[in-house]
Amino acid sequence: MNKHCNRIMIAGIGSGSGKTTLVCGILMALKMRNLKAGSCKCGPDYIDPMFHSRIFDVPSINLDLFFTAPQVMNYLLCRNGEDRDITVIEGVMGFYDGLSMDSDRASSYEVAKMSKTPVILTVCCKGMAYSVVPLIRGIMEFRKDSNIKGIILNQVSDMTYLQLKPVMEQELGIPVLGHLPVLQEFVLKSRHLGLVMPKERENLSKELERLGNVVESNINIEEIIKIAAQAPELSCENPLEHHKNVPTLPKTVIGVAEDEAFCFYYRDNLKLLEELGCKLVKFSPLHDKKLPEQIQGILLGGGYPELHPQQLSHNQSMKQSIQNALKAGMPCIAECGGFQYLQKSLWVKGVEYPMADVISSTSENTGKLVRFGYIHLKGSNANLYLKAGEEIKAHEFHYFDSTDNGDTCLAVKPSGKRQWKCVYGRKNLFAGYPHLYFYSNINFVQRFIKACQEWKV
Repeated sequence: MNKHCNRIMIAGIGSGSGKTTLVCGILMALKMRNLKAGSCKCGPDYIDPMFHSRIFDVPSINLDLFFTAPQVMNYLLCRNGEDRDITVIEGVMGFYDGLSMDSDRASSYEVAKMSKTPVILTVCCKGMAYSVVPLIRGIMEFRKDSNIKGIILNQVSDMTYLQLKPVMEQELGIPVLGHLPVLQEFVLKSRHLGLVMPKERENLSKELERLGNVVESNINIEEIIKIAAQAPELSCENPLEHHKNVPTLPKTVIGVAEDEAFCFYYRDNLKLLEELGCKLVKFSPLHDKKLPEQIQGILLGGGYPELHPQQLSHNQSMKQSIQNALKAGMPCIAECGGFQYLQKSLWVKGVEYPMADVISSTSENTGKLVRFGYIHLKGSNANLYLKAGEEIKAHEFHYFDSTDNGDTCLAVKPSGKRQWKCVYGRKNLFAGYPHLYFYSNINFVQRFIKACQEWKV
């Protein structure tokens, strides 16, 4: 099928180019114009899309060509952009940075190419002047189909911008759409896994309103909207339409942990569960006393349990409720922080905090990034959801590590040069550090739902 979606990508030469700040400013400026915007993030980051959706109230997802084929990615892009005036896509790292040092595979460039999305390149000009011209020319011409349609300069004074703009447009042949000055009053703070959560930022709404005003005053929003409207229709495919053995399922009620400690989910994972007939019910391991009534399965996503160990540990009734449910055979998928919560204990700054004690191992901070990046997660032992020899794609990013990461699966890096055993997969439970991407193996998701349907107390 062909679908239309007005869209633009904000890409950079590298991390620190100002992509996230610029995207936030554009989304705010669009909101102030009463336009309905959507957003997407290239790559596997689950925090930026959550930041966009919670702060700007826009639907936001990941676009990732390691996780999905181009037509599936385009389907997700168009679905997310339905009933939206414009979708703003945030690139990842540098424009051509992909799976490896010698490839642009799964890069922002490849996402733009496969989705036929016009690109606006943002360039940090701090400490630069005329030299920025050959730098941008190199990015534009490195691939003849770069589709770069405009430039925005970051961290540049008004005077320097006014001098550079006509020179750059003459030399490069594309419009310079504006600039951002140094914004010392607006800094998106980070911690070890990414941006600080929106609820933790004081006066964030006022900061974003000021940012929106700066963007409105300094960047040609009208031209960005026009460029986005020139994006062509996309050929896309809903994988469920041609996927074999997708039954019509009755409503299946699944509890989804969501609070300050557990909040890292791929939105399309949750959407897929709903498309396959699930009703998702939120609950809080921090604040609720027990699991919701009538649920047939549990999703325990990643997050920051290490920031709330005492409160999680003291909520005895919730820990007991989860322990009882899993011992009774209720199906459960637990990722990263959720995996840590199911273990015997969590060590934080030298203190041991008892957790749900479903798994006998413990986790603690290693002080360094343990495993990071994409993986092929291959079933090495027969499991209820992932059969031996099957694969689901995933991503890892964590500083904590467990005394026992499990042995149900074999994690293999895309290069094939590194691999390790992981995932505690026993009977009804699939728990480990990998964050799974459900669209990469719909059979896995179906088996989980089927197990939820068949579970009886």
